[in-house]
Amino acid sequence: MLRAKNIQKHYGDLKVLDGIDFQLDAAKISAIVGPSGAGKSTLLHILGTLDQADSGELFFNDKDISQLKGGRLSNFRNSAIGFIFQFHNLLPEFTAEENILIPAYISKKDEKASLERAKELMKILGIEQRSHHKPGQLSGGEQQRVAVARALMNKPSIVFADEPSGNLDSKNAEELHSLFLKLRDEFGQAFVIVTHNKELATISDERHEMKDGKLSRLD
Repeated sequence: MLRAKNIQKHYGDLKVLDGIDFQLDAAKISAIVGPSGAGKSTLLHILGTLDQADSGELFFNDKDISQLKGGRLSNFRNSAIGFIFQFHNLLPEFTAEENILIPAYISKKDEKASLERAKELMKILGIEQRSHHKPGQLSGGEQQRVAVARALMNKPSIVFADEPSGNLDSKNAEELHSLFLKLRDEFGQAFVIVTHNKELATISDERHEMKDGKLSRLD
């Protein structure tokens, strides 16, 4: 589904990514581990088209997406990719339901169908009773579930997650990890996850370690 070849990235004289190759198949959870500052998030952002490599190739279903620009890139990202971040990035003035609906609004999808999709996701994630609460009225675990639902709103092929349980207590982190497994098993959802959490890395289908600008398979 996703294939990266010889990804290079520099910041000034610092080589952050040194010829990275990466591949992800459908319905798989791939974890990227490694020390802080190793370039894990940089790689995640490049794979998710939030950042651009200095050189290298990026393919999605055998289509070269590394050359997409402007509106074409934005449309691809909004339709094919979802993102989950450590600190939720929810808009505080909007309710949980409204936050979840944002990707659909951006895509100008049918309002009724989008609302049905949002309600379905909230039920799957166990937050349907919190739909009209704003982020400040939700627990950390509930906020992250809203963020997961938002990432899934447009039925992305891949969800990229950057330390998704890094800001959660152990109970909520464990529940989030179980949720990822459920989404993979029941809905065929694919994930690329940067994490320091050993449990999350262990339950992933494959693990990669980022070190000194290189990525190596740990399995």
